[in-house]
Amino acid sequence: MKAFVTGATGFVGSHLVDALRRDGHVVTALVRNPARAAALEQPGITLIRGDLHSLPALEAASAGQDVIFHVAGAVAARSLTEYMHANRDGTANLLAAAAAAGGSPRLVLVSSGAAGGPTRPGHPARGDEQPHPVTWYGQSKLAAEELVRAGPLPWVIVRPPTVYGPRDRDNLIKVFRMVRYGVAPVFGHGTMEISAIYAPDLADALVAAAVGDAALGRTWYVNHPEILTTGGLVRAVANAMGRRVRTIGVPEWLGRGILHVTGSVASLAGRATILNADKANEFFQAGWTGDPAPFSAATGWHAAHDLKAGLAETCDWYRAAGWL
Repeated sequence: MKAFVTGATGFVGSHLVDALRRDGHVVTALVRNPARAAALEQPGITLIRGDLHSLPALEAASAGQDVIFHVAGAVAARSLTEYMHANRDGTANLLAAAAAAGGSPRLVLVSSGAAGGPTRPGHPARGDEQPHPVTWYGQSKLAAEELVRAGPLPWVIVRPPTVYGPRDRDNLIKVFRMVRYGVAPVFGHGTMEISAIYAPDLADALVAAAVGDAALGRTWYVNHPEILTTGGLVRAVANAMGRRVRTIGVPEWLGRGILHVTGSVASLAGRATILNADKANEFFQAGWTGDPAPFSAATGWHAAHDLKAGLAETCDWYRAAGWL
């Protein structure tokens, strides 16, 4: 299989490239930063310089491909306009370039549970619900999904929840580092239900979405079948590290105030951060869970790791890399 991967130098994208090369597939990677692309310079991988707004690069990378994995996107921005420029408009550019290149490659879009919106406790999302995003990020990812559904290519949309694992610099690494000190804050009472997925397992799920026809034309949640709470996740990280931890609940009024300040400071400095007032609309919900059973039934994919095993391997990697 010939596969074009956007976001190949990122956290999820790099694990996807590993899975594709392990299975013998030929990879074309779109790269913005030559320094970060150095690890991809190996047999079986072609590097094309550009980004989601470089139409000639996108067209060249799309030519002759069997599947396009669209992983790249913005997870932090200062406004809805910035999110839309990256996630919606970047997807539109990719679709236009693929059409100009000819052929009909399958498009596997890595979206987010944020596009579907929060869930009720005990009722994980399956992908066929009416979407109700509550943040700018979720709105932009849903806009990208809508373009893909209306576009000319055969498609699969995957909505992963919290993703963790080796090379993660943005998600659970922060929890690991807080646990070292024995105290970790959690929004609300730490009872929000969440789903999670180990990055190499997500990569295998994306490959499964690309090689069979049963997944086509549908939106899927892909994660560990375990449902946990935010407080439970902190304690699971502590167990993986062999530490004891105390969780401290952050009430909504205080959490929203802190996030407003951190977002405002970052914006004044010209930087984007996920710790902003808009993101508080995600942090104070009852649940963000997904049901992977439909995807497993359609493709035969099952996560190779449960949460305990995934966290243990992640902890070992962080320690070996000197990140803890």
